Amino acid sequence: METRVTGLVAPGFELVESAFRENFASRGEIGAGVSIFFQGELVVDLVGGTASTERAEPFTHDTLVNVYSVGKAIIGFLALQQIDRGTFDLDDPIVSLWPEYGLFGKDATTIRMALCHQAGVPAIDQLLVNDDLSDWSTMVDAVAKTKPWHVPGTSHAYHTNTYGHLIGELVRRMTGKGVDRALQEVMQGIDAEIYVGLSEDLEQRCADIVFTSPLDPATLRLGERDEQSSMPLRSYFNPPGYSSMGLVNTSFWRRAIIPSTNMHATARGVATFYNALLRPDYLLSESLLAEATSVQSEGYCPILGEQATFGLGFTPTTARRPLGPNPNSFGHFGTGGALGFCDPVAQLSFGYVMNQVTPRWQSTRNAALRDATYQALESFKSHKFPQLKNLD
Repeated sequence: METRVTGLVAPGFELVESAFRENFASRGEIGAGVSIFFQGELVVDLVGGTASTERAEPFTHDTLVNVYSVGKAIIGFLALQQIDRGTFDLDDPIVSLWPEYGLFGKDATTIRMALCHQAGVPAIDQLLVNDDLSDWSTMVDAVAKTKPWHVPGTSHAYHTNTYGHLIGELVRRMTGKGVDRALQEVMQGIDAEIYVGLSEDLEQRCADIVFTSPLDPATLRLGERDEQSSMPLRSYFNPPGYSSMGLVNTSFWRRAIIPSTNMHATARGVATFYNALLRPDYLLSESLLAEATSVQSEGYCPILGEQATFGLGFTPTTARRPLGPNPNSFGHFGTGGALGFCDPVAQLSFGYVMNQVTPRWQSTRNAALRDATYQALESFKSHKFPQLKNLD
């Protein structure tokens, strides 16, 4: 039976609708949403499938999904906003805000290094348990007490999960507010549904993630710190559920504040955030946004096991992680294929969320939607879309 798809599509963007439907028909999609703004207009806003495989609940425009590392760009953005206000500088040392962080030679680590994954703390030394994930102070204290795995600023290692606690604590100290509150103040201002640390009401709107991993954190031996495999394993599995495995669909996980890993959003919320970034000097100054979305660090990453390129929170488009054909595009992928990005050349923003998670970020589904988007733009990049097709 054909999956029911509802929402809005502007004339000329039917290729995106076709690709979205094909994701369900042949690419294993369970529940998903895709939203696209073009030249400031919402031209695609589609949802389909089920939010829960057990209860067969429909995936609607109100469905929230765990978007994994899509959240890294957003927590990085919150820090950048404070930099933009001039109270802090990218090259200020972290200890100027967070004195306890300066152990083991980390006193020279700058905010810039933290934002582009050069801080050297992608994994925590102290062995933690899952209950620690609900205690912000425990988590950030453990990051502060970790000896850097390399000299900060000399190379990078993707801060898979610690990024949210590292940057999130900087945001807390910059703003005097918890990350959940700081995030909501911004997102409410632009009418974007992106959250961390869900309330009971929001939790009721969550899709259940379908995530089958070949690894069981409970059976892993993390090893001594100096063992070659220790850093990658600890980055993903210390605490054991740091990457969501075994916890993802629980109330405990959804209510915790783990900004690099457990932000929840709608596709429209992600696209709305990136659309707002395209407005000059609105969320960020043009000069700081240009710096944040340019290459800050590149080279081999021992956590990802491949060459990687990082901006400040955002990742620039690369051949390995393409965000369309145009230069200067930027955004962030998430585990399983969730994706948010914008393209300043095309004046386009894109959000895609789903509950069928495949390993890492590679996805034929997000690629099909991205490619269909740019195929549509070839014919319609100078056209306005006052009338949307309603599929409901």
